[in-house]
Amino acid sequence: MSYGTAAALQAAIHGQLMAALDVPVLDDAPDGEPGTWVLIGPEEARDRSDKTGPGAEHRLVLSVMSDAEGFERAKGVAGAICDALARPMQMTRGRIAALWFDRAVARRLDAGRTRRIDMTFRARVEDQGDA
Repeated sequence: MSYGTAAALQAAIHGQLMAALDVPVLDDAPDGEPGTWVLIGPEEARDRSDKTGPGAEHRLVLSVMSDAEGFERAKGVAGAICDALARPMQMTRGRIAALWFDRAVARRLDAGRTRRIDMTFRARVEDQGDA
């Protein structure tokens, strides 16, 4: 197994989203940040090495947080995330062999004042030993 590509995968996703979205993309939730933003959240990696070399499947969660009224703004950003991640990405180590949308859960928080959409993606990454 290789977890060596995890940081490169996060950087590639972050860069892709920053270029495509009109909202901040963060890897740590800001305290009391108003507006709409995207949080790069939890990740789980599993070995997917094969005879061609080391690899891993990363299951990662991207969360859209919004204090806008209704779900329209949050769902618009969530759709833009899917569009952005469907385009090719370059990594500084390894390569993304495949990237899939897995699921999304939309809900209200804070007595309905905040909207949150947690989107889970699966990325199959091959580590080409660029370390």
